[in-house]
Amino acid sequence: MRLEGRRIYPGRVEGEVLATSMGISFFGGVDPETGVVVERGHALEGQSISGKVLVFPTGKGSTVGSYTLYRLKLGGKAPLAVVNRECETITAVGCIIAEIPCLDRVPIERLETGMWVVVDAGEGTVDLFEEVV
Repeated sequence: MRLEGRRIYPGRVEGEVLATSMGISFFGGVDPETGVVVERGHALEGQSISGKVLVFPTGKGSTVGSYTLYRLKLGGKAPLAVVNRECETITAVGCIIAEIPCLDRVPIERLETGMWVVVDAGEGTVDLFEEVV
């Protein structure tokens, strides 16, 4: 199955989805040293976003979140790609400066943790697979 969205930052990756229906604040919500979600009460609390296709509705929080994404990338703890329902400015800028493929306007309710996907943010597509390929 193919989902289509709007291109924010290009790139093509494949990997496992880590999805949440909650917004993410990168500044204060994700440990920039480990890539682990540390926001108390968050659905992904205690889980690492590192090396995952991170799917969430929209970002939230401080503009420093953009630099947190960049710091995650420099430390090798960034997500492979970001897929949003609506990408706000903080997440968009973070993905651009960190060179993380990013799409929005994607029906994220069709993406579940553990799915294997190919994200082609240059083409604006997410291809879903039921099993790891």
